[in-house]
Amino acid sequence: MVLVGEKFIHSMSDKATYMGFDLSTQQMKVLVINDELKILHQASVMFDIDLPEFRTRGGANRIENSDVVTAKPLMWVKALDMALDRLKATGFDFGTVRSISGSGQQHGSVFWRHGTRKKLQTLNPENPLHLELSESFALQDSPIWMDSSTTEYCKKLEETVGGPEKLAQITGSRAYERFTGPQIAKIAHTKSDIYQTTERISLVSSFVASILLGGYAPIDLSDGSGMNLLNIWNREWSKECLNSCGPDLQSKLGQNPIPSTDVLGEISPYYVQRYGFNRTCKIVAFTGDNPASLVGMCLGENDIGVSLGTSDTVFLWLKSPKPGVHGNIFCNPLCSTDWMSLLCFKNGSLTRERIRDECANGHWDHFNKLVESTPPGNSGNIGFFFDCMEIYPPLKGDFRFNAQNESVSSFSEAVEARACIEGQFLRLRLHSELLGYETTSNGNEASIKVTGGASCNPVFLQILSDIFNRPVYRQPNANSACLGGALMAKYAVCKDKISFKEMTYSLISDEKICDPSENSDLIYTPMVERYRILENRISRDTHHCEADDKNSML
Repeated sequence: MVLVGEKFIHSMSDKATYMGFDLSTQQMKVLVINDELKILHQASVMFDIDLPEFRTRGGANRIENSDVVTAKPLMWVKALDMALDRLKATGFDFGTVRSISGSGQQHGSVFWRHGTRKKLQTLNPENPLHLELSESFALQDSPIWMDSSTTEYCKKLEETVGGPEKLAQITGSRAYERFTGPQIAKIAHTKSDIYQTTERISLVSSFVASILLGGYAPIDLSDGSGMNLLNIWNREWSKECLNSCGPDLQSKLGQNPIPSTDVLGEISPYYVQRYGFNRTCKIVAFTGDNPASLVGMCLGENDIGVSLGTSDTVFLWLKSPKPGVHGNIFCNPLCSTDWMSLLCFKNGSLTRERIRDECANGHWDHFNKLVESTPPGNSGNIGFFFDCMEIYPPLKGDFRFNAQNESVSSFSEAVEARACIEGQFLRLRLHSELLGYETTSNGNEASIKVTGGASCNPVFLQILSDIFNRPVYRQPNANSACLGGALMAKYAVCKDKISFKEMTYSLISDEKICDPSENSDLIYTPMVERYRILENRISRDTHHCEADDKNSML
């Protein structure tokens, strides 16, 4: 039922809600908060389970014996239908929603067929959305972030601009196979007919926003930074990069990307009539899931977000970024004059568990006691533990050094346990600083926000706090990207009256775990420099050994 007139106005002023979506790899999630930021409703659709007709595994379709990984945009459309229907079944009053934002898995792309702009403007509310848009995609299988079939197009893009370092200086990242620019280049080169019939190319984030808006939504600056196409300094499309990836590409991407908290317009009449949204409900720009996680974790200037899971991931708010060939620099979703960075390390919890098994017979309590039996700084001993080939540095194996920087074959169990945890967190600080993070400023105000499975270990968190010299807060909500979308929806309509930090104060102040120990900075700051020197030595020695092996085979 559509609520109009005085009754609706009263509802909006007294019971306003804000909706956030997250179209991730495996599911579509929707979350609703109120003005106090309390989560009122949640719904999700698991692609593998709830949409078996699309035959996904882990939310994706893989071509056997290839590096091609895709997902069908029609599946995402149907999931949006189902998520809203599940909210509707709870009796939720869609008329209370004041604004909507959200996120999508980064680097995925959607190729809209010519004529779809008009179709989005004239959707029939009597029909489910997936029926209305069944003929709207020039490319039926969208490439997503797991696709790594574009190596030759990455090389071409880097060569065009003068090398990987130069590309990183322009776009914030060297060319990556999953990034949208190389993915578009592959389609333009190998499927030129599809490229020619494409009216607009959206990211997954702007794709969802377009559906809700009833017209093509512009790409936002933060998600647009993950394409190898955006100049992150002037925040405009790089013509050099566009020309390398596809003919007349800017016309297919639309205007230059916009700030992530811009209001795009009012919701499509389709949703007003089908679900009872108010026609004045605002659609806010959608962004990528990583930028949305920065928002959902309530990171501020010089804060750091750390996810301790299978991989260890770091989110940083940066004022003065230093782009390089390792790591990614994106435009900041909350402040269009700042940046954020993303670091991902493959060797996270599985490596910690392997050292636990070797040193403590698989028991975390015993492992923690071993760690606590050794002093902070581990008497100068440093360890590197890479079970699989790391992203940066690209190394595999275990490497141990004593206080004199001499290579040793083994540590005692207690030293080994602490070396594993300290080594992993030293790398987080080192590579954060290499991208421009300043650990020496705003120490009393900045903090670390942690999430992920290992964030429940207080011994780990104390070491993390000591190494960064920052207090640590645990994030209670696992759906940080979806929550980030809802927070962006609210912030976009009140940002002229209140800062994001003020708006989210109640969330920021929760779950403080620990403060850094006294004099920890005196121990770990010199240790970070030693870690850097040793990491470079291992990389250099490993490279030389590989070169010698190749020469011996000639």
